[in-house]
Amino acid sequence: MATDLLTSYDYYSSRRDMEVISTIVDALNKILEEDKLQPQPLFLKISENLILNIARKVVQEKKKTFLIGITGESASGKTVFVDNTIKACVKKKTEGIYTVIRCDDYYKDTSKELKEAGSYEALFKTGFSFDTPDVIDLDLMKYHLSELKKGHQITSPSYDFVTCVSNPDGEVKKPAKVILTEGLYVLNEGVRDVMDVKVYVFTPLEVIKERWYKRAALRGKTGAAADLQFQDVNKTAQQYIRPAYQISDAVINGLVSQEYIQEITDKIFNTLREIV
Repeated sequence: MATDLLTSYDYYSSRRDMEVISTIVDALNKILEEDKLQPQPLFLKISENLILNIARKVVQEKKKTFLIGITGESASGKTVFVDNTIKACVKKKTEGIYTVIRCDDYYKDTSKELKEAGSYEALFKTGFSFDTPDVIDLDLMKYHLSELKKGHQITSPSYDFVTCVSNPDGEVKKPAKVILTEGLYVLNEGVRDVMDVKVYVFTPLEVIKERWYKRAALRGKTGAAADLQFQDVNKTAQQYIRPAYQISDAVINGLVSQEYIQEITDKIFNTLREIV
């Protein structure tokens, strides 16, 4: 008798879950169809099963952490997308909703190399590059992401882009329902397997160049030093970053305004809240 009741419960529970999943899929697809009609849509590409997989996780894996990896070229708009997603994800500062891990925090300490060279320009002329995966501690970043998914607290390092000093005691990060990780190499082979959703931010090169030079000046790189690094940025992106476009679950438009990012992510999160 007990077995029959359990079987019956499982059947109706499963059936109810599938109905909710179907409702979520229909609602999210409607948002995506509306997005396609915009002069600058946010979503440029969505993999065939992404919406269904998200709906299943929301309904059937409520207690599990949801890890979203967001990559793109330097100055493509990754941070802007993450920050505006956070605004939509949580309206109140409640712990346990989201945690952000930024690849930039995991740059290895290169202050010694900079001091020995005497300047950024001299350092770049030695062939040193800040734009290859080996200058970032990806193993530590992946370990921290895995620990957060297990429900463990971690302390991420912090990196000073002017002095090239890495501080291992950066910021305490607590486990949360949603973990957003963004950076140049978060979808590289050896790291991307821990991601639940892989996102690529696409932005035309001329826009990236303009944004990049403005940010470089804030980090103390101007003139020949900036020119040398941007040449390297463009070259290494071809090898290490752009291939992630092909394996991503979603491609995001890096030209979309912050207001529209928040508007559409608001719609997505509100839809999930209302249905679930």
